[in-house]
Amino acid sequence: MTPLTLGVEEEFLLLDPDSGENAPMAEKVQTELPAELRHRHRREFRPSMVEMVTDVCTTLDELREQLLTARRATAAAATRTGARLVALGATPVAEPVREPVDDVRFRKIVDHYGPIARDPAVCGCHVHVGVPSAAEAVRICTRMRPWLPVIQALAVNSPLFLGADTGYASWRSIQLDRWPSLGPWPHLASVEDYERTVEALIASGEMMDHSMLFWFARPSATFPTVEVRVADVCLSAADTVLIAALVRGLADTTLPAPVVPDVVLEAAHWNAARQGVEGTLLDPRTGRARPAWDLVAELLDHLTPSLRRHGDLDTVTAELDRIRREGTGATRQRRLLEDLSVTAALKKVAEATLAE
Repeated sequence: MTPLTLGVEEEFLLLDPDSGENAPMAEKVQTELPAELRHRHRREFRPSMVEMVTDVCTTLDELREQLLTARRATAAAATRTGARLVALGATPVAEPVREPVDDVRFRKIVDHYGPIARDPAVCGCHVHVGVPSAAEAVRICTRMRPWLPVIQALAVNSPLFLGADTGYASWRSIQLDRWPSLGPWPHLASVEDYERTVEALIASGEMMDHSMLFWFARPSATFPTVEVRVADVCLSAADTVLIAALVRGLADTTLPAPVVPDVVLEAAHWNAARQGVEGTLLDPRTGRARPAWDLVAELLDHLTPSLRRHGDLDTVTAELDRIRREGTGATRQRRLLEDLSVTAALKKVAEATLAE
């Protein structure tokens, strides 16, 4: 079997070590990166954000090594500029500089979308899985729909905003709801359906152009991949590896694709953002709430043949056991805040960002 390839994009925040506020140091951090890693840097919308990408990977060990190398080198570069790199899904305290990086395209986005484009920074983890054709990409996105809330719930990592717990495990998900053309992939049957839908969204003005499609799964506009965008940036590289393995398993597994009403699927994603895996999740196939870990177990059962074929099963099983013991990134942050101030907790988050 030829394994499906993997690639990951991770977005990180730069914080002031003393105040915990976002630090607009991205351009300086870029210049401080080692020469051999600069091709894996991507310019981000916010001057307080840094994006690093992996090369194409086939094994989880290869992916883990690339993630850790990028995180550690970027954190060292940030330290040299006086900033602190953290893997957090949303701005934890405040963002004094709301203007985007000076770039023609970024200015057009601000002009088109207005105040939404000046919301505080949010950071995601985007997983790419190689696919043979656009038609297969559409089929994969459609059959993934009911399961992406489970992926989202495992990846929640942004409970803080304005220095306090929001009550949401993923405040990033709630904040992003303000953006148009963002949400679940529609139930589409063909490439033609997909293209007609995108053209209609552009014609309405909701999308500025093809690049502004922010569905939770989509055929990549740049690579021959399916891109899944539902996860917060993960607290640790181990969390990212787990999410990437599950997404690859979903892409490789033929599951029934029931026609779930968009409003029900949106409710399932809200539920995932609110609670993570602490409590119940909505099963969009039945419209009923179920214990979150029951849905995780069912997903694992479905994906086991693919995970075994790719050599990922032992890693995924071990990492799910760890999440169940230690909690999601959001849970781990809340545990820190029981004993520490926000700024002290953010220092610990920076350490966790570099952990294996």
